[in-house]
Amino acid sequence: MKKKIAITMGDAAGIGPEVSLKAVTSEDINAICQPILIGDKKIYEEVSKIIKVKISNIKIIEPYKLKNFIKGKPTKESAIAFFNYIKYALKGCLKGEFHAMVTSPISKEALRMAGFSWTGHTEMLAELTNTKDYAMMLIGGGLRVVLVTTHIPLKDVPKVLTIENIYKKIILAKMSANLFGISSPVIGVAALNPHAGEGGIFGSEEKDFILPAVNMAKQKGINVEGPIPADVIFYLAYNGKIDIIVSMYHDQGLGPLKMIAFEKGVNLTLGLPIIRTSPDHGTAYDIAYKGIANPESMIEAIKIASVIQTKRNH
Repeated sequence: MKKKIAITMGDAAGIGPEVSLKAVTSEDINAICQPILIGDKKIYEEVSKIIKVKISNIKIIEPYKLKNFIKGKPTKESAIAFFNYIKYALKGCLKGEFHAMVTSPISKEALRMAGFSWTGHTEMLAELTNTKDYAMMLIGGGLRVVLVTTHIPLKDVPKVLTIENIYKKIILAKMSANLFGISSPVIGVAALNPHAGEGGIFGSEEKDFILPAVNMAKQKGINVEGPIPADVIFYLAYNGKIDIIVSMYHDQGLGPLKMIAFEKGVNLTLGLPIIRTSPDHGTAYDIAYKGIANPESMIEAIKIASVIQTKRNH
């Protein structure tokens, strides 16, 4: 029996409707799962004409109708709409109606316009499910990267690093290995400073926070190495020496991954009571409704959601 995957429209002003429609009408996706679109039917119909695909056989659920929004720009109305689509898909996953959810891109600016304080899907879903320990994992090009910190200024990263939050991300990384069928994962923890701090000359975060967290994880029997200089760790992972990288901050982890998998990167949220993935790109307002958006990342996100859920059930 094919898995039912709920795919939210995301911000209707962006490329979410287009990449989701292109993905669910591809043979690759329909061969492995039953995709269900969650969003505004009129928007999907309009986009289907632009990209010249038939949607008569696609299941579309419309929990909220869009009223007024501006294509190519964030608006309060589009945020209210995509929030309702996310809530509906989440509820369906929690009730077992869907096996997983895949979310199209949303806008942080639109969230603020609508009065929401979340910085993105990850924080929103964590709060809605009362999940305390969670993490972003980015997947692509053979790399799996877990982020300790996400959407914060670079200058604030050293201020928020603690032994506890690094340790928790190592634990989540270890747990995620089961989803990919990796029985004995090697986890590498990236250093924050050049040359892993060079014994404290270039910074003390490695000896103050990262190494103690790594040692705590080792005491739990986890095969973890670190802190490993960031200019080395991705080479090791790319060449099969490390299964999962724990990265200290957003661009440290995503820069190398996007270098080799820019169009196929996938975001997986770890720690949630459901399976949730998303394409690793934004709303791309500048190319919305032009029919030129690349659906590869969305296709990969749906594939991974289907495969993970299957392994989870078996």
